[in-house]
Amino acid sequence: MPAVYINPKTDFAFKKIFGSKESKDILISFLNAILYNEQDTIQDLIILDPYQAPRIKGIKDSYLDVKATLQDGKTVIIEMQVLNVLGFEKRVLYNAAKAFSIQLGVGEDYTRLNPVIALTITDFEMFADSERIISRYRLKEKDDLTDYSDDIELVFVELPKFTKTLDQLETLVEKWLYFLRSANELEAIPLKMQGVPALNHAFTVAQQSKLSRKELEILEKRQMFLHDNRNAILKAKQDGLKEGQKKGRQEGRQEGERAKTLEIARQLLDVLDVQTISQTTGLTVAEVQALRSQSVSLKETP
Repeated sequence: MPAVYINPKTDFAFKKIFGSKESKDILISFLNAILYNEQDTIQDLIILDPYQAPRIKGIKDSYLDVKATLQDGKTVIIEMQVLNVLGFEKRVLYNAAKAFSIQLGVGEDYTRLNPVIALTITDFEMFADSERIISRYRLKEKDDLTDYSDDIELVFVELPKFTKTLDQLETLVEKWLYFLRSANELEAIPLKMQGVPALNHAFTVAQQSKLSRKELEILEKRQMFLHDNRNAILKAKQDGLKEGQKKGRQEGRQEGERAKTLEIARQLLDVLDVQTISQTTGLTVAEVQALRSQSVSLKETP
C-alpha cells in the first residue's frame, strides 16, 4: 500500500518534521547540509520553544517555526513561508535581531551574546534578479565588502528556483530541497534517499498515517487556510488591477494605484484579519479598519 506524506511546506508539517523533540537528527542533517556545505559541523543541538517574548514592553511578540541552540552557542531560527506578504523581508530581519537581543538579561555584558543564524525557506522567489537557490547575507562594509560582524546572518532558500528532478539529485542539499518541495507527491521513499538515515526518519515522521486525529484536523485547517488565502490574494489582485486600470485611465496613474490597493483590501475583508490585510496591501491598520466599517454599514443598509 503506497504511503501518504504530509506537505512539509505547511507550517504545522514543517514544525512536526523538523522541530519536534524526536527530530534532532533530522534537524542536524538538514542544517549541516544547508548551512555548512554538508560538513558534519553540527554534532548536537537543543530544540527550543520557538516563541520569542520581548524583554521591552511595547515590542511585538514573534513566533518562529523552529528554534535551536547549537553546541557552540549559536542560535538558529528557521521559518517556512508559503505566502509572500508585504513587509516579509523586514519581518525576517526583525526576528533575527530579536533572537540576538533577547539573549541578555538586564545588566548582562554584551560579550555574552552569541551569533544568530536566521534560515528562511520560501515557496516564492524573493530575489528575482538572482539565480541562487541559497543566499547568505551578513553585515559588511559598503565599498570593500569587509566583514563587520558575523553575529547576525540571514540565509534564504527559495524553493521555486530548485527545479531538479528525482533522477538528477546528487548532493545532500539537493535531496533535502527535493524533500521539502515534493515529499507530499511521493508514495514511497525514493531509492536515492534511502541511504541517508535522517531523510528516512523525516519521511517516517511525515507519514500521514502516523498523525493523531487532532493533528490531522490541524493539518487540514492549515492547508485550507493557505489555499483560501492564496486564492483570495490572487483574486483580489486581479480585481484590483482591473479597477485600478479603470481608475488610472480616468483619474491618473497615482489614483489608479490607490484604487487598486483599496479594492484588494475590500476583497480580503471577509477572508483575512485586519493586521494581515495591512501587511499584504501596505495600507495602515486604521485604513483597513475604516474599510471594514464601511463594508459593515453597507451590509446593514436596507
